Amino acid sequence: MSDAVTLEKVGRTGLIAFDNPPVNAASHALRQGFQDCLERAAADDGIDVIALYGKGRSFVAGADIREFGKTPEAPILPTIINRMEEIATPVIAVIHGVALGGGLEIALGAQARVGVGRVRVGLPEVTLGILPGAGGTQRAPRLAGLPAAIEMITTGRHIQGPEALEMGLLDRLTEGDPREVALAMAEEVRNGTLPVRTVGEIAVTVDPELIARAKAEVQAKAPHLYSPLKCVEAIAACDKPIREGMDIERALFRNCLGSPQRAGLIHAFFAERAVAKIPERDATPRKVERVGIIGGGTMGSGIATACLMAGLSVRLNERDAAALERGRQTILSNLDGAVKRGKMKPEARAEAEARLAASTVLADFADVDLVIEAAFEDMGVKIDLFTQLDAICKAGAVLATNTSYLDIDRIAAATGRPQDVIGLHFFSPAHIMKLLEVVVADRTAPEVVATGFALAAKLKKVAVRAGVCDGFIGNRILTHYRKAADYLVLDGASPEQIDDALEGFGWAMGPFRANDLSGLDIGYATRKRRAPDRPKAERYSEVPDRIAEAGWLGRKSGMGYYDHGTKPAPANPGVAGIIDTVRAEHGVTPRTFTDAEIVDRYMTAMIVEATRVIEDGIAQRPIDIDATFLFGYGFPRWRGGPMHYADTLGARRLVERIETYAQDDPHYWQVPPLLRRMADEGTTFADLNGEG
Repeated sequence: MSDAVTLEKVGRTGLIAFDNPPVNAASHALRQGFQDCLERAAADDGIDVIALYGKGRSFVAGADIREFGKTPEAPILPTIINRMEEIATPVIAVIHGVALGGGLEIALGAQARVGVGRVRVGLPEVTLGILPGAGGTQRAPRLAGLPAAIEMITTGRHIQGPEALEMGLLDRLTEGDPREVALAMAEEVRNGTLPVRTVGEIAVTVDPELIARAKAEVQAKAPHLYSPLKCVEAIAACDKPIREGMDIERALFRNCLGSPQRAGLIHAFFAERAVAKIPERDATPRKVERVGIIGGGTMGSGIATACLMAGLSVRLNERDAAALERGRQTILSNLDGAVKRGKMKPEARAEAEARLAASTVLADFADVDLVIEAAFEDMGVKIDLFTQLDAICKAGAVLATNTSYLDIDRIAAATGRPQDVIGLHFFSPAHIMKLLEVVVADRTAPEVVATGFALAAKLKKVAVRAGVCDGFIGNRILTHYRKAADYLVLDGASPEQIDDALEGFGWAMGPFRANDLSGLDIGYATRKRRAPDRPKAERYSEVPDRIAEAGWLGRKSGMGYYDHGTKPAPANPGVAGIIDTVRAEHGVTPRTFTDAEIVDRYMTAMIVEATRVIEDGIAQRPIDIDATFLFGYGFPRWRGGPMHYADTLGARRLVERIETYAQDDPHYWQVPPLLRRMADEGTTFADLNGEG
C-alpha cells in the first residue's frame, strides 16, 4: 500500500486523496496507490460515490519529472483511467491548484469534474515532444469539441478555471477546501444536482476537412516539430470506440518517444532547472526590495519594467531631466504593453507606477538594496560610476553592472567592497527576455551570487552562472560564430541566404536579421574596441564596419542589412555593392554554398567556442551553455541547445569537420583540446554535466 494515496470512507462516500508532495506528481508510488484505493473503493458495497481530490498545493500536477526519458513501471495511467471508467461506482474529480498532463487525464476519466478556486488545467505534453498518452486526445474532444481540443493539445497552453468551465472540461467551478467540496459534490451526485456521465461513451463526429486544416496549420506554425502533427492524428481517432481510439493514441505516443525532437525538448526542460545548481546555492540571499537603476535607455527601462512587474520599488537615474523623463515614459509604455498582453492587471500597473521614482542625483541611491548599472558600454564611464556608488550606497548593498562584455573584476576593483560587485547581464528587451547571466567576479561573495539568482527567480527569469571574460558565456561564443557568418559572406554567400538557411535549421532569427534588430552600432563599437588586440593571422571582413559607417544601423535607422521601410523587409540593395568591393580588396573569387554547408560551418564554429568556454571554466557545464542559448539567443528549443546538438553529431565528426575547414583558415579553425579528447575517448558533452 502506498502512502502517496489514501482511501477514507465518510458515510457512503469514498474519498481518494492524492498526497505526494510537493505537487502530487504522478509517480509510480502515486499510480500504484491510486489503483489500489480505486479497487478497494469499487469493491466496497457501502460506497456509492468515489471522489478524488489532492492534498497540499494541487490535484495531480502532472508526470514525475524523475521518470522523464524512462519506461514507466506498471501500473501506467491509461490502464488505471480505463479501469476507473469501467467500474459501476460513479467517480468525480475535485481539482484545485493545477491538473496538467496525466493529472487532467485522470480527471477526464471521471464522471464529473469540479474545479476549486484558481484552478488551471492543460495537456502540455507537446512542449516535451510527445502527446497526451492516457486518453487526453480521446476524452478532451468529447467534452470540449474538436476545435477547442486541437488548439489546447497542439499548443499545450494552460487553461484557467472559468475558460475550462466554458469549454466543458469542468462541470462546476466553486470555492472551498477540496476535501469538503469533494464530500459536498458526492452528495450532489446522490441527489441528482451534479449530473454524471462516462466521457468515453460520448459520441463525437470528426470532420475530415477540420482535421486537414489543423494538420496544415500545425505544420505551418511548427514545421520542424513532430509531435503537433501526431497530436492531430490522435485526435482524429476520437470518433472511434474509446479503447480503439486509445490504442491509436498510444501507438502515436510511442512514435513521439523515439523522435530526436522529443530528446531535445526534454533536455531543454531539464536545462532550465539544472542551471540553478550552483556552488553558492546554500548561501543566504540578501534582502532586495528597493532597486536603483542607472540608465533609462532601452536596456535600463526594460530592467526597471521587469523589477516593477515583480513588485519591487525602483529608482531610475539619468544624467539630465530630459533623458530621465524619456526613460520614465518608456517604462510606463512597457507597463501599458504588459496590460494589453494580459501579463498585468490595470490595478497592478497603477501600483507599479506608484513604486517608480526618478532622479538625476546618484546620492538618492543611498537607501537602495541593489543597484543595476545600465549605462554606456565604456570602462571609464563604469569605473567612475562604481567609484561614486561605493561612497553613496549603504553597507551590504549589491552593486551590479549590466555590461555585455567588459571586465567586471576591473569594475569591482574601483570600489572598496569588491565582494558586493556582480554582473547581471540582462537581454533586450529586458522585461520580456528570459535569460539573465549572473557573472561572478573573482571576489564576489557567495551570498551576492545567491542574491542574483533569487532576483532572477523573482523576475521569472532563467539565471545562468558565468565567469568573467570578454563577453561572458553568450556574447563570447556569439562573437566567434558571428565571424563564421561574416566569412561566409566574404567567400560567396549572401546575408539573406545565411539568414534563411539558419532559420530553416530552426533559429528564431538569422544572424544578420538579429543584428539589424539589436543595432549594428553595438557590434561596430565592440570590434573597434578589440581591434588593437586582433591577431595578425586572423581574417577580418570589413563588410559589417562599412555598413555601419554608411549610417545603416539596422531597424533603429530604417536600414541595415535589410530595408526596414517595408514589410517583410527586403535586402538592402546597397549592401551587395559593399560586399563586392570588400571581396575584390581581399582578392576573393566568390563560391557558392549550400544551405547545409552554411549550417554546418556556423554551428561548428559555435560548438568550437562553446567548448573553449567550458575548458576555461567560464561556464560550469555544457548544459549551462545550452540554457544560455535557448533562453537568450533564440536557439531552437527542440534541438536542445548547441551542446546537446553537438552530441547528436559526435565529437569525432566535429573534429573531422574542423580539420577540413582548417585547410583554408588554420587560424580560425582549431580543434579545442577538450573536443579532441572527447573524440579519442568516445565521450559526450552530456557526460560532463554531472549532478552539479
